[in-house]
Amino acid sequence: EAGYLVVRNTAGGVPLGTKLCYAVGGVPNQITTVAIGVSLQIFLLDVVQVNASYVSMILFVSHVWDAVTDPLVGYLVSRSHRTAVGKLTPWLIFSTPFGVLSYLLLWFEPGGSMSQPPSVLWYLTSACLFETLMSCYNIPYFSLNMFLGGDQKDRDSATAYRTTVEMLAALVASGIQGQVVAVYNTEKQEIPVTLNRNKRVWINRWMHLICVLSPQQKAFITSALVMGALFFLCSLVLFLGVKEQHAPLCSDDNVRPPYLTSLKMLMCHAPYQRLVLGFVFSVLAFQVWFQLRVSVLCPSKHDETQTCYLIFLIIMLYVCSLLFSVPVWQAVLLRIGKKATVFIGLSLFIPAVAIVACVPSNLPVFMTMCILMGFSTATIFLLPWSMLPDVVDDFTMRHPTCKDLEPLFFSCFAFCGKLARGLSVGISTMTLQFVGYRVGACNHGDRVAMALIVLFSPVPVALLLIGMIFFRFYPINEKQRGQLWEQKTTIQ
Repeated sequence: EAGYLVVRNTAGGVPLGTKLCYAVGGVPNQITTVAIGVSLQIFLLDVVQVNASYVSMILFVSHVWDAVTDPLVGYLVSRSHRTAVGKLTPWLIFSTPFGVLSYLLLWFEPGGSMSQPPSVLWYLTSACLFETLMSCYNIPYFSLNMFLGGDQKDRDSATAYRTTVEMLAALVASGIQGQVVAVYNTEKQEIPVTLNRNKRVWINRWMHLICVLSPQQKAFITSALVMGALFFLCSLVLFLGVKEQHAPLCSDDNVRPPYLTSLKMLMCHAPYQRLVLGFVFSVLAFQVWFQLRVSVLCPSKHDETQTCYLIFLIIMLYVCSLLFSVPVWQAVLLRIGKKATVFIGLSLFIPAVAIVACVPSNLPVFMTMCILMGFSTATIFLLPWSMLPDVVDDFTMRHPTCKDLEPLFFSCFAFCGKLARGLSVGISTMTLQFVGYRVGACNHGDRVAMALIVLFSPVPVALLLIGMIFFRFYPINEKQRGQLWEQKTTIQ
C-alpha cells in the first residue's frame, strides 16, 4: 500500500458547470447517430443512386467496423501516456476536427458521372473512417466520467446529466432530419410535374442529377453542415469546461498487460460479467419491442398521412417520457440504491407490454403504455452506465498493479450495447421474414399475426427477466460501494 498515493481532493465536489459541460460533450455522438440512421440510406439510394445491395453492404460493414474498433481504441487509449492536459483529452482534441471532416465526406458526392465501384469505395471508406474517429472520441469521453473529480455522487450525477442531454440531442436531431426527409419527399413528388411541364422526360442521367436532384442534395449537405457545426461547438464546450483530473490512485508499478490478457481479466471479473449480461439482455428486450412497436399500428383505418402523424406522435411521447424520467430515476437511486432502482424501473416494462398485447387496437391505452415504457427504458440508459464506475473501482482494488484500464472497461461496455442492438434487428427481421411478413401490407396471415404478438410481448418479457436475473446477482450493493470508496480515499 505504500506505493499508492491519493492525488486529488474530493471534498470540494464537481461544480454544476463542469457536469453540464461534460454532458454537452455527449451531443456529437447522438446527433450523428440519428442523422446516419434516418437519412444516410435515403441519400445513398436516391440522391447518389447507389445500388441497394451496395448500400446494404456499406451500412453493414460500417456498423461491424464500428463495433470492432471500440475495444481496440479502448486498449490504445489505456496504453497512451499522460500529457500536460491529461491522458484522455488529447484523444478528444485530435478526433474532433477529423471526425467533423469525415462526417461531411459522408454527404459529399465526389462526381455525378462516377461509376458504381469508385462511389461505393468512397462511401465505404468514409463511413469506416468516421466510425473509427467517433470511437476515438466516444471512448475517451465516456471514460472521462472517472476523471472529473469529486466523489461517487458526483460521478452518478454527471452520468444523469449526460443521459438527459443525450436524449434531448437525439430529439433535436430527429426533428432536423425529419425536415430533411420532408424536403426530399417534396422534391421527389414535384419531379414528374416539372419534367412533364418542360417536356424533358428523357433527359440523360447527368442532367437528371444536376437539374432534378440538386435541391435534395442541398438539403442533405445543409443538414450535414449543421450537424458538423454542432459537433465542433459541443466538443469545444467540453474542452473548455472540463479539466481532466488525475486518477484517484497512481501506482509506481507500471504493469500494462497485453490486449487479450486485459480482455480476459475484464471478462473474468464477476461484477463486470453480470453487469454486462444484465445490460445486454435488457437492451435486447427493449430493442426487440422498439423494432416492432409500429407494426401494431395498422394503417387500414387511417390514410397514409394520418398514420405518419400518429407514429410521429407516439415516438415523441416515448422519447419525452425517456427525457423527463431520467431525473426521477436519479433521485430514486440516491434514496434506495442502484440495484433496487434497476428492478423497479425494469419491472414497469412487463405490465405495459402485457396490456398493449391484450388491448392492441385501443390507441389511448397504447399511447399511455408507451409513456410508461419510456419511463422503464430510461433505467437501462442511466443505471448500467452509473453502475459501471463502481465495477471499475472494484476491479482497481482487486488488481492494484493493473492500472489505467478504465477506457477498456467503457469501450467493451459500449461494444456490448451495440451488439445487443444489432442482434435485436436480426432477431425481429429474420423472424418476420421466416413467417412471410410483407412490408407495407396491412392484412397478413395467421403466422405473421402470431409472430408479431410473440415478438411484441413474450419475447421481450423473457429477455428482460433473464437480464433482471443477472442484475439480481450483481454483487456490488450500496454498502460495498461505500467501502470501496473509503478504501480508495484512505490509502496513502
